[in-house]
Amino acid sequence: MSTAPQILVVAGEASGDAHASELVAALKARRPDLSFFGMGGSRLAAQGVELLYGAHEVNVMGITEVLPKIPRILQVMGGLAKAAAERRPVCAILVDIPDFNLRLAARLKKLGIPVAYYVSPMIWAWRRGRVKTIAKLVDRMLCILPFEEDFYREAGVSARYVGSPVVEQVPSPASATAFRQKLGLPVETPTLALLPGSRMSEIRRILPSMVGAAKQLVSERPGLQVVVPVAPTIPREEILSRFQGSGVQPVLVEGRAPEVVGASDAAIVASGTAALEAGLMQRPMVVVYRVSLVTYLVGRMMLKVAHVALVNLLAGRRVVPELLQGDMTPERIASEIRRLWVPGTPREEMLQGLEEVRTRLGEHGAAARAAESVMELLPPAQKV
Repeated sequence: MSTAPQILVVAGEASGDAHASELVAALKARRPDLSFFGMGGSRLAAQGVELLYGAHEVNVMGITEVLPKIPRILQVMGGLAKAAAERRPVCAILVDIPDFNLRLAARLKKLGIPVAYYVSPMIWAWRRGRVKTIAKLVDRMLCILPFEEDFYREAGVSARYVGSPVVEQVPSPASATAFRQKLGLPVETPTLALLPGSRMSEIRRILPSMVGAAKQLVSERPGLQVVVPVAPTIPREEILSRFQGSGVQPVLVEGRAPEVVGASDAAIVASGTAALEAGLMQRPMVVVYRVSLVTYLVGRMMLKVAHVALVNLLAGRRVVPELLQGDMTPERIASEIRRLWVPGTPREEMLQGLEEVRTRLGEHGAAARAAESVMELLPPAQKV
C-alpha cells in the first residue's frame, strides 16, 4: 500500500465524475505527493484514481428505482467505509449524490476523517432540515451555485462558492454550423437535439415522449435531423429501440451533449445538470422530466422552490418551459418547440435569459478554487 497521503473520492453519475476528476487534477498539480482512491467513473479512472467501485453501482433516481438496489448500495457504502478505516485518508471528497454521500459522511466523521463536499445538495429546494445534519458532518461545503454559500453559512456550515465547473466543461457558444462541422453533421440541415438523460430509468420514462414529439416535428419539417448524445452509461440499443416504428432515424453521438445542443436549432432536454449545460449553449430549449408517481408525490410535498430547471432557478424566473409528469406529452413538447423554432419574441426572450444565466455563473476556475479550499483541510506536505 502506498505511503503517500491518500484522499478518498466518491462520485456517482457522469457529471459528478467529471467535476471530481477536474478537482483531483487540480489537487495533484498542487500536491504531487497525494494519491486517491474511492468510487467513480471513467474520468476519475483516467486521473489515476484507484476505483474500488464504479459509479454505476449507485446511479439510480427515485424511490421505486432505488428500492431494489438498496442491498447493493449499502454493500458499496460499507466497503468504502471499511477502506477508509483501513487506509485512513487525510481527507474525503464527496461529490453530489447526497442520499448516499451524507450517510457515508456520518461514518467518516466517526473515523475522524475531514469531509469536503463538492456540488452541494440542493436542500434549499427541499428537505431543508438536512442542513443541521450537514453542519455536523461536513467540514467544507464547496458550492457551485452563487446563492448557496449564504444559505449554508447562515446555518453554520463552513461553505465556499467556488463557481460552476459546468461553465468550463461546455464549449464556448458558437454558430450551429460550427458545431455541426465538429460533429460531422450536414451543416445546412435543420437539427433537433434530444437529451433524454444518463440513467436507464430516464430513458424508459422520458425518451418515448421525446420520440413522439420528434415524429410530429419531422412530419412538418421534412429533412429535419434528430441528434441524440448517448451517455456512456446507456447502451446504444436502448436508444435505438425506442425509435423503432416512429419513422424517425436518429443520429447517435457518443457523449458530447453540449456540442449536440450547440449543433441544434432547438433542444428537448431532461432536467438536471444536462439542462444547465444545454442552457449555456444558448439554444432554444424545452426542459422535461418524469419520475414514478410515488417519487413525484413525495417530491411535490417537499419541494420548496418555484422551478425545477436549474436555468430557471438561477434566473429567478421561467426562462425555459418545464413540462413535468403528465404535462410531458409529445403534443405539448412539440408545441413548445414550434413556438421557439422561428425568430420572434418568445425565442429572443429565452436567449436573453440564457445569456443572463451564463453571466451569473461567473468565470472559469471552479476546480482550482475548490482545490485551494480542500488544501486547507490537509496536513502540510512532508519535507523530503
